[in-house]
Amino acid sequence: MTDQLLWTLLLAIYVLAIVFLTRFPYHWMTAKGMQPIRAVYYCRKIIHMAAAGVPSLFVPLVFTHWIYPMLGGFLLAILLYFTHASGRRLYWFQLEENRNDVTFALMWWVSVALLWWLLGDPWLAILPALFLSFGDGVTGVVRNYFIRRRSKHVLGNLFMALVSVPLAWFVGAQADPALPVWAVIAALVATVVERYEFGPIDDNILIAIASILVLLIGSALGPLV
Repeated sequence: MTDQLLWTLLLAIYVLAIVFLTRFPYHWMTAKGMQPIRAVYYCRKIIHMAAAGVPSLFVPLVFTHWIYPMLGGFLLAILLYFTHASGRRLYWFQLEENRNDVTFALMWWVSVALLWWLLGDPWLAILPALFLSFGDGVTGVVRNYFIRRRSKHVLGNLFMALVSVPLAWFVGAQADPALPVWAVIAALVATVVERYEFGPIDDNILIAIASILVLLIGSALGPLV
């Protein structure tokens, strides 16, 4: 087994471990009297940050080709789709009324693979994934805590910007050429579009597409500083 496949396997095991271990905080929260729907949203955001955000940071450090993160993300999206389609939903974070977890996994691997393939830079490639995981993750936690229901309150977007902007600056500075300003612009655009959903086009899709477009433009025009 090559190092690349080994890292793919290790990160896949880590992701699945996080996904299934979130049953414990779900049961702890509901046992304390929290509404199950709120516990579900907390678990979703834990998974966003721990099972998607952390592996995203590993991508440019351990992989030399986009095919490996694409493979891992694709298989996860298939698994999540299967649990919905088969009626065996992972109840502690999946909901019958939407399949946003599937689109999240789909847009994670699409954004990473597409940007890496087009731009040849793994650091730029992980930026939309970081906005999806850490940015949207903290957004959901804040809204769930203060608003106590799924909403698109602007408070969540404020916290998304507070997390995404410095993260974008740091990661964008690692690219070659460094594009920290364009990365910050992508973070701000992603923060704005997170507030919107259009039927089956959820915020995961909008965040990924919007930030991909900004980074493609930025890469074509070059550094701003």
